[in-house]
Amino acid sequence: MRITLRIWRQSGPKVAGAMTTYKVDDVSPDMSFLEVLDVLNEDLTLRGEEPVAFDHDCREGICGACGVVINGDPHGPSRTTTCQLHMRQFDDGDVIDVEPWRANAFPVVKDLVVDRSGFDRIIGAGGYISAPTGSAPDAHATPVPKPDADLAFDNAECIGCGACVAACPNGSAMLFTAAKVTHLNTLPQGQPERAQRVLNMVNVMDEEDFGGCTLAGECATACPKGIPFESIGNLNREFLKASLKRR
Repeated sequence: MRITLRIWRQSGPKVAGAMTTYKVDDVSPDMSFLEVLDVLNEDLTLRGEEPVAFDHDCREGICGACGVVINGDPHGPSRTTTCQLHMRQFDDGDVIDVEPWRANAFPVVKDLVVDRSGFDRIIGAGGYISAPTGSAPDAHATPVPKPDADLAFDNAECIGCGACVAACPNGSAMLFTAAKVTHLNTLPQGQPERAQRVLNMVNVMDEEDFGGCTLAGECATACPKGIPFESIGNLNREFLKASLKRR
């Protein structure tokens, strides 16, 4: 396969960026999208040009660091992470646009790399539980109803990649925050901080300049881990209850 990549190049956060066109030959359908970027960067390096900066880590669909917007879709046309997107999803001769996440709360650092530390600060505001010191409790010492365990597990799958923010027309982090709140607030271990957790995390989410949620639903569609859209409704309920309790 031969493809054309139009990639967003931006040398720094305060420098104007632009789309730059590159040709990549001998692309195998079995290559991952990141492997194609590797091939391009090797060629750029040999030509004495600056390689394209992009985030990656595990390349196993676990960490979510690899996120970019491909032809307008976060992570590309398949519901998976960018590192697990294979070139068989494209045709010979395709022109592919590659951009960073687009959101006020995710400023571009360089090329396809964005600063997602706003997520870290949301987690720091309430993504923890109170745990007494001493030895670990015995397994199954605290019974958890099966529906609660399933709900917590479904939301615990969030990898914090930011696809929900990139897909949202408002740049909202509601699905991410809802996943973390629902995961912890559903389990017995998360009850001591239940009310304060949701208040703190929503407050930090607003401070980080994430947009407001208008229930467009694009976040859940783009999420590679399938975080339930209903989690946003649960976050709203938790927030209202905590606000009333505080008053």
